[in-house]
Amino acid sequence: MAKKPETAARIADNKKAAYNYFFEERFEAGLVLEGWEVKSLREGKVQLTDGYVVIRNGELFLIGLQITPLNTASTHISPDKVRTKKLLMHKEEIKRLIGKTEQKGYTLVPLNLHWKAGKVKCDIALAKGKAEHDKRDTIKDREGKREVERAMKIHRR
Repeated sequence: MAKKPETAARIADNKKAAYNYFFEERFEAGLVLEGWEVKSLREGKVQLTDGYVVIRNGELFLIGLQITPLNTASTHISPDKVRTKKLLMHKEEIKRLIGKTEQKGYTLVPLNLHWKAGKVKCDIALAKGKAEHDKRDTIKDREGKREVERAMKIHRR
């Protein structure tokens, strides 16, 4: 029997998060999904940019993650593409995160979705929002690196 082709480890990235936040700590959490959502993730039909994590009753929930249903979804279910998904972590880690997020300025931000041992995992970060001048510094650094790369590329020719 032929093996299935291995899917890419990365499913989706939240590129906006690095621009808007400073990351203090990173965590990996499991994700509670329905069958049609897993199939859509395998096809790459997901958008994580507007996602954020909230804590309710001592549990973590991912809000704003959009998983677009496939056209071949089952007829007996009605897929909701912006359904709130539950994140799975150890209770001690959640308690620690609750204590940290109650401090001023800290929030939980999803960074990416990836496969790990056949399961979908979500990297989340304890983050602090950037001020406008910090965002300008990020843009300035990125453009400076691009110019150096261009100069090096021309020099190598």
